[in-house]
Order: sequence, then C-alpha cells, then structure tokens
Amino acid sequence: MRDDFLIQIFCLVDDFCKEFEPAWKTCLLASLAPDADTRNKRSPNLTMGEIMTITIYFHHSKFRTFKDYYEILMSGSLRKYFPGLPSYSRFISLMKRGVFPLFVFLQGLLGKCDGLSFIDSTILTVCHVRRISSHRVFRKMAKRGKTSTGWFFGFKLHLVINDRGEILAFMFTSGNVDDRKPVPFLLEGFQGKCIGDKGYLSNKLFAELWEKGVQLVTRLRKGMHNKLMSFWDRLLLRKRGLIESVHHRLKNGCQIEHHRHRSPWNFLVNLLSGLICYCQDPRKPSLRLRKKDMVLIEALAA
Repeated sequence: MRDDFLIQIFCLVDDFCKEFEPAWKTCLLASLAPDADTRNKRSPNLTMGEIMTITIYFHHSKFRTFKDYYEILMSGSLRKYFPGLPSYSRFISLMKRGVFPLFVFLQGLLGKCDGLSFIDSTILTVCHVRRISSHRVFRKMAKRGKTSTGWFFGFKLHLVINDRGEILAFMFTSGNVDDRKPVPFLLEGFQGKCIGDKGYLSNKLFAELWEKGVQLVTRLRKGMHNKLMSFWDRLLLRKRGLIESVHHRLKNGCQIEHHRHRSPWNFLVNLLSGLICYCQDPRKPSLRLRKKDMVLIEALAA
C-alpha cells in the first residue's frame, strides 16, 4: 500500500490545523474560564492533525472495519508515522474531538459552480428496519423515511455536485425530511441550471430558485401536463446518473454508511472524513465537458 496519499493528507491537514487551532481555542468557552475544572482533560499524545489524518486515511485504506484498519495497518506498518499512537479504545474516545475541525476543513475542499450542477439525496441507514424498535444509539436523532425501494431508518445526505463530480454543497438531515426543503439553502449563491429528479418537482420551489438565478430542471411525473423543454435540458437530464455515481463511490468506496456505529459523534467523524477523502480523490466521476460546452450552458442559462 502506498504511503504517498497519507503524507499528502497529513501535510494538508497539518497546515490547516496550524491556522485553525489558535483561532478555535480563543473561541472555546473553557478559555474564558481559567478556574474551570480541568479533570479528565489530559492532552493526548496525538495532535489534532494526526487524529484527522488517521480518520481520513481509513476511507482510502479499503479496510471494511475501523478496528481492523487501526490494529493491523496503523499499529503495524504505519506506526512509524505516528510514534505517539494510543490504544484502539483510547483513540475511539479521541475521535469526537475532530468533528468540528473536519467540518471546517471540508469547507475549503468544496468545488466551484460553473453554471451546471446536479442535486440529489441518498439515505444513510443506521440499522435494519427489523431492528428499529431495539436500536438505541440514534433513537432520538434518526427517523423513519421512505424511498422508492421501501422504508428505512436513519438519515439523508443531500449533495450538490458540478459536472466534474466535485461536491459543491451538502446537508445532513433526518430520514423524514422532504428532499425539497433544504434546496434553497444548498443552492444559495448558485447560478445557472440545476438538474434534479422528480422528487424536486414544485412550482413554488422553481419560482423561488428562478428569482435567485437558478433554473431547476426535472422530469415530469406520470399524468402531469407536458411543458416545452429544450433539447439541451433533455440531454442534461440523461446525465443525472453522474450524482448517482458519486453516491455509489461515497457509500462503497469511502464507506460513509454502515451499521456498526456506537456513538453519534463518531458517526459524524466517519461521514465528514469520508467526504474529505472523496474530495481528495483525483479520479472523480465526470461528464468531461469541453469549454465550449460550458459556454453554451452559460448562454442558455442567461
């Protein structure tokens, strides 16, 4: 296994932490209370950059479980890069410290909208539907939802990507949230065409986005009155499978979905680090549009 990606990730994360941590510490409530209780706040042997690097590299390692990854790979051949590596149980307790730094780091990796975007949501189940009544970890957070394939219990990940497969915006909601609800927030500041499926059909949503400079393009449901649609829009609708490829890469390659979580905080760490690993992957699904194609899109959207 090559270590180049590990070194690359660590250099990016370490440069980020050098600027982020001093500013973050000044905002913590604990820094405003010098007499606060400091028990059980011992400093770990790993820096925040090392904790973030380990969690991100897991999604690149192809291991199916984090425990095997940590005890076989990190405690084995890669231990030379982390001399202060603690035990597995200790590291699991440290992972939750990386939630907010990972979220901020991810914001700097998001792509740029060039006039064409794709929007869709994917489910993140936390247990099998037959185990909903006995599930405890996400009982107060996860909700029942329904898709074209049936009921599920968990969350939804809403994504907006561009034609190069880069993530432009994302939102994490419970499983019972309507796909149309987070769209205005996700597309804030965007321009051009946004391609979605039938789940985003709404005259009110279309009008709201149109006023902001975004044209929402979707297919019509069966039985609805047909509307004139340009040839280019029909062609773009056929390419909507691009975002499905991104979902497949996130779930099966980066492993953002599994049923082994024992903590909501570690669930968020797994999700954010998986998104970061995908953003760093140079081989993203892409439409491979030429520059003159993008000029045509901008002209049609104007």
